[in-house]
Amino acid sequence: MVRLLWVGKERTVKTFEGFFTMLGQETCAGIEFVCSGLWRPYIRVIRERCSQAMHILDRFHIVAKMNDALDEVRAEEARALTRNGREPILKKTRWCLLRRSENLTTPQKGRLKELLRYNLKSVRAYLLKEDFQQFWTYQSPTWAGKFLDAWCTTALRSRIEPMKKIARMCRRHRELILNWFKAKGAISNGIVEGLNNKAKLTIRKSYGFRSPEILEMALYHALGKLPEPKLTHEFYRPARRTLPSGSCAYRNRALVQVRFSPRPGNRRIPWVPGYRRCSCPVR
Repeated sequence: MVRLLWVGKERTVKTFEGFFTMLGQETCAGIEFVCSGLWRPYIRVIRERCSQAMHILDRFHIVAKMNDALDEVRAEEARALTRNGREPILKKTRWCLLRRSENLTTPQKGRLKELLRYNLKSVRAYLLKEDFQQFWTYQSPTWAGKFLDAWCTTALRSRIEPMKKIARMCRRHRELILNWFKAKGAISNGIVEGLNNKAKLTIRKSYGFRSPEILEMALYHALGKLPEPKLTHEFYRPARRTLPSGSCAYRNRALVQVRFSPRPGNRRIPWVPGYRRCSCPVR
């Protein structure tokens, strides 16, 4: 079961340490896997408070960092072409470079094929990004590590500073990245990202909250899987009755909510939410 366990007010080291304090030393000692982003306080606090667990850097965050680096190269080079009065060949090519090849539309594939003919930094960064996708297809951490080392060497020799920054990051967190293969690729932050979207939806539906305490309460009710009574706002269906012709709402015995709505002729016909009327005779 996936549910919200804890809510912190701010994104600080002190707040993150409060989560492990809430869990207690005994619970922290039983944690086997921890998956997080690339924020340095995450890595430091997890190493200090949950050292026995296998720490995995989330694949999504690594790919997102690489896409940001590629987009930075494209934007900078597009501005340089405009300043030098050259043809704006990088105009409207952002998603051609950022999307995966299997997700491109037919016009985008043609635009990308035309763009790859040019010797641009954006094209070289795109090829490095696409080459890195092979990294996630490995099964063995050893061979994945050899591929990662070779890719980092190529990226550092590319003379593209944003991609060199990604290569240095991968070398710095090499062991944590390779833990993804030791966990057989079964651990990721996808569930957490889904909870984040639901939390944003809860805030948007309420048009915001005046205090953090009310926000925390609303999030626990929406995402905490709190126990609920079985008969909340429900009534037992009365004994079997003969309904007007054209209605078969009471065929199945169930716990339903019933309200009566007036109809022409002062007849009160039962209305049951969730059922659709049909033309079959009432039994």
